[in-house]
Amino acid sequence: MADRRHPDQGRLFYLMGPSGAGKDSLLDACRGEAVAGHTLRIAPRHITRGAHSGGEDHIALTPEAFNQQVAARRFALYWRANGRGYGIGKEIDDWLRAGEAVLVNGSRGHLDEARARYGHRLVPVLVCVDPRQQRQRLLARGRESAAEIEARIERSLRLQAELENRFATIHNNGSLAHAVSELLATVRAYLPDRANMEKATMDDNPP
Repeated sequence: MADRRHPDQGRLFYLMGPSGAGKDSLLDACRGEAVAGHTLRIAPRHITRGAHSGGEDHIALTPEAFNQQVAARRFALYWRANGRGYGIGKEIDDWLRAGEAVLVNGSRGHLDEARARYGHRLVPVLVCVDPRQQRQRLLARGRESAAEIEARIERSLRLQAELENRFATIHNNGSLAHAVSELLATVRAYLPDRANMEKATMDDNPP
């Protein structure tokens, strides 16, 4: 029987961007979408934050449970920021080995470690946002003070200035549909066509 796995073909699209850039909305809108024959896999994050604290749909863990998951090596990627722990489950390694397209909400601070682990399979994607849009979204979220929001906006401007010309970039200032279209086009540009992959596999491994 032909080997249907494609260990060199999976791609991990690693979204980065400030709070309020709309990464979670982008990921939710891409769930179930298909690109070049691939159904996109959206990896949930495990976070040491309450399940009903607002924001992204995440898997809530206590700090103790998070540390246990780290010790048991159950995360493919994990990092700590803003007093919280963030982890991506090891199921993404199975998806990548099967040649799938995987999207995650990543961290700029953890990018070097993610690159060291996944090499050319990792595609960094920067999600940019206009400061006015970011401010409105953060105010609507209601989790931070005005001073904290302004500090976040200052950091995001520095981040965008540093990275915008280095990575694939999505501008999420208008409609969500437009930003989703940009992201899917980016995925398509980096993802091998599934039909061609299957044909090459059959040619290399005749039944």
